[in-house]
Amino acid sequence: MIMAERAVPSRVVAAERVAVEAGFTKSCIPEVGRLLGLAAASKPQGVIAESGTGSGVGTAWLHSGLGAGARLVTVEPDQELARGAAGVFADDDRVNVLTGDWRLLEQHAPFDVFFCDGGGKRDDPEGVVELLAPGGLLILDDFTPSPHWPPRFGGEVDELRLFYLTHPSLDATEVLTTPASSAVVAARRLHPGRPDVTAHPPAATANPANIPQH
Repeated sequence: MIMAERAVPSRVVAAERVAVEAGFTKSCIPEVGRLLGLAAASKPQGVIAESGTGSGVGTAWLHSGLGAGARLVTVEPDQELARGAAGVFADDDRVNVLTGDWRLLEQHAPFDVFFCDGGGKRDDPEGVVELLAPGGLLILDDFTPSPHWPPRFGGEVDELRLFYLTHPSLDATEVLTTPASSAVVAARRLHPGRPDVTAHPPAATANPANIPQH
C-alpha cells in the first residue's frame, strides 16, 4: 500500500513563505518540527518558549501541538523576521512574538517546553537550564552525530553538547533527526543530582558531515 505524505500544518507553510520572502534559510527541518509538535502536545496546559523565532517555522511546529490552555512565547532579534512571524499567528492570542534579546523570555519563565534555537544556547547554557520548570523539556538541534563519548565535533570534545547531556539538573539524551544531524532532548529533574559518570554514550551514529552548530 502506498502511503500518502504526512500533511504539513498550514501555519508551517505560511512561515516557510515568510522565510522565502525574507531570504531566510535557517528554519528548522520537518524532522525537528514534528519533535517540537510532540513536545508541545505533551504539555497541554503549559508555557512553551522558543529562542530564535526566525520566520516562525519552528514556532508553527510548536503551535501544531499547542493545547487550548497553553501559551507560546518566542523571541527574535531581527525586527523584519519577527514582524513576519507575528503575522502568521496574528489570529491566535495564545502566541506572543517578541522582538529583541533572548533574555526577554525570562519574564515569562518557567517553561514547560523550551526550544532553544537562538540566544542562550551557547552564550548562557546555565541560564537556559534555569528557565525550565521542574519536568520541563529542553530541545536543542543542529548537532552533528558523534560515535564517541564524550561526543566530539571537529576533532575535539564538544563541550557545549557535553554540558547539556551531563548537567546534574537534566535527564538528557541525543536523538538522530536525519542521518547527518541530531538534537539534544532533556527534561529538568524534580530533584537535581549528578548523573552516573559511567553512563553509556548516546545512540547517534557517525557521520562526517560538518553541520553548523548554533
